[in-house]
Amino acid sequence: MIEPKDLEKFKRLGVQSITALATLAPTAYEDKRIAPIMQVDKMQVIDATVEHISHSPRRTLLTLFVHNFNHRLEAVLFQPKPYMLRNFSLGEQSFFYGRISCNNGHCQMTHPVQITDVGSIIPKYKTVLRADVMRRLIERYLNRANLKTEGLPDSVIDTLLTVHFPTAEQGDKLSLNQIEALKFAELYDYMKVLGKKRRYFPALYRLHGKWKDWATTLPFDLTSEQITAIEAIETDLKKEVSAKRMIVGDVGSGKTMVILASALIAQPRRAILMAPTTILANQLFYEAQKHLPHIKSALVLNSTKKNLDLNDFDFIIGTHALLFRELPDGALVMIDEQHRFGTGQRKLLENLISKQERRPHFLQFSATPIPRTQAMIDSAHIDVSLITQTPFEKDITTSVIRKSDFAELLKKIEDELDQGHQVLIIYPLVEQSDALDYQSLDEARGYWEKRFENVYVTHGKDKNKE
Repeated sequence: MIEPKDLEKFKRLGVQSITALATLAPTAYEDKRIAPIMQVDKMQVIDATVEHISHSPRRTLLTLFVHNFNHRLEAVLFQPKPYMLRNFSLGEQSFFYGRISCNNGHCQMTHPVQITDVGSIIPKYKTVLRADVMRRLIERYLNRANLKTEGLPDSVIDTLLTVHFPTAEQGDKLSLNQIEALKFAELYDYMKVLGKKRRYFPALYRLHGKWKDWATTLPFDLTSEQITAIEAIETDLKKEVSAKRMIVGDVGSGKTMVILASALIAQPRRAILMAPTTILANQLFYEAQKHLPHIKSALVLNSTKKNLDLNDFDFIIGTHALLFRELPDGALVMIDEQHRFGTGQRKLLENLISKQERRPHFLQFSATPIPRTQAMIDSAHIDVSLITQTPFEKDITTSVIRKSDFAELLKKIEDELDQGHQVLIIYPLVEQSDALDYQSLDEARGYWEKRFENVYVTHGKDKNKE
């Protein structure tokens, strides 16, 4: 909550929320830590004793003994004001901050400033407010409790706080993670501002199914972001208006468990899920049977018999084959990998399920928001949940090998196969090229098929790649 006394400051900054304040990144950092070596052409703190002072009409020269790198250093003040000279007394040891430059072996610090805040990294902001006012505003509002109240994920909060309260690892520039967190916060705040501009339809049903007891029976713990997404969906599905929510999470972030939990919340009503490929539909059906054995699930593919009565099932999973079926009412419609379906296909599915004024709750799952989806976010047509964590640590080792290491590579492949694992080999070309001197898939496949059993070869034009 922004205090009334600070509303004018927020207005001058052009921000209306604490999240928006967090997106005002520092333009630079002042590193006030003491370094053991001289850093040329860089602002640096020195612990120094003034050994000699020489005045001339236009400048004052100082000889300093720098204790942190055990070296004498000349410092210069051009046309110094009296208050500046009061910081330098013969024999006095203090901390000074300034830029050191060297020319032909002669090093000099220009305009050293006496400081007391040694050992810190200080963010510098370029705003309409004075530096001290801006800093107090940052310290007053940017904390975990306030950002949590704003609804930001824990991982984003942690990273945003390192932007404004830098740790010892902070460099001169923002890291990729920090930039991504700032982008996320900016988009999130933008969506909240525009959140009132959406159309609402009455829902077919209000859904009150339970999922928390089920979650405790899983052989693994759900991540905090999975739980946050499920809780948001649970809140949506209880409402009298039809939900429209997109869940965005990278491959391996655990969206499948969010799908299954959503199907549980729909109970005792029916949930319908459309996937873009037969393989993905089969995988989702397998997971539903494994983790939701008490729910009657059906798999609908092109090969599924037409006389299968879908009214007998609580959870219907299928491909675009669902579009050519007479579907029973579904209280909840979900689309996985939504970017791989056209708008027309998704609309057709929604219309098939409910041609009336009342609409089913609608969830979309995606690994990558595409421009059309981005436009929907901009116009606030949908709510968004983001899953940035993964349920497990990815243990990935990357190595570059020489041709002479090929025997070692074969041994590694054999070891993986002996453990029942799969090995994937990717070639840059399908066919031999006159322009590119790379081995192609066609040239190499014979070796692998002869060397190992159960080798499958596929490429982009392979019609049977599923």
